[in-house]
Amino acid sequence: MPGTAPGIPPAPPAAPPLTGRQRLVNGLWPPRVTRAQLTVAVLLCVLGLGLAIQVRSTNDSSALRGARQEDLVRILDELDNRTKRLEDEKRRLEGQRTELESSSNQAAEARKQTAQKEQQLGILAGTVAAQGPGIELTVSDPKGAVEPDKLLDALQELRAAGAEAIQINDVRIAADSYFSGAAGKVEIDGKKVSQPYRFKVIGKPQDLEPALNIPGGVVQTLEKERAGITVQRSEKIIVDALRPAKRPDYARSSSQ
Repeated sequence: MPGTAPGIPPAPPAAPPLTGRQRLVNGLWPPRVTRAQLTVAVLLCVLGLGLAIQVRSTNDSSALRGARQEDLVRILDELDNRTKRLEDEKRRLEGQRTELESSSNQAAEARKQTAQKEQQLGILAGTVAAQGPGIELTVSDPKGAVEPDKLLDALQELRAAGAEAIQINDVRIAADSYFSGAAGKVEIDGKKVSQPYRFKVIGKPQDLEPALNIPGGVVQTLEKERAGITVQRSEKIIVDALRPAKRPDYARSSSQ
């Protein structure tokens, strides 16, 4: 054949040109997916799933959306009533707490005042020991010339000067104390006391001592009986002789 070299096969016929649809199919299949595209696809899938779950949950929790207006009004009224009842209960409980606290405080204060009053009355009655500032008056009577009434005058002078608790030797002096006997044989409340007579007196020393030393007073009177007198101030006088607490036979408190 002219134009063809001997021994060389003829060239194959050229392929027909591709149509537009064929080129589109070849571009889409097989798919060529990169790692970045795959990652974006997975993220979009997860995001879509989350949105779907949230929408469903919202639809489930909004059951009141489809309720009628009358039902909504009733529900609101019930909530208001419940809130009002809870507030009333809160105020009632707070009132009870305040009352209990006040009652407890009043009871504690009453007990405190009662205990203080009991101590004060016990000191005055001689049933409770006492201590405080005061003086110690010592009357020595070696000749036995001091009459009981002279000791009583000294006691009255001390009381008038503001003595709050008095003990003579081992006898506690109270409102009903009395002196008897004779010179050298003095008895207080029926109990014999011997000289020297030691007065332990609780009170203001600045008032007690001058009251004994006034001209013509207790000290000068006892010195005329040739008794020895010493008066010593002290910041701590202890009166610890006690009288038995006696229950009255007939008298009762008028508040009972």
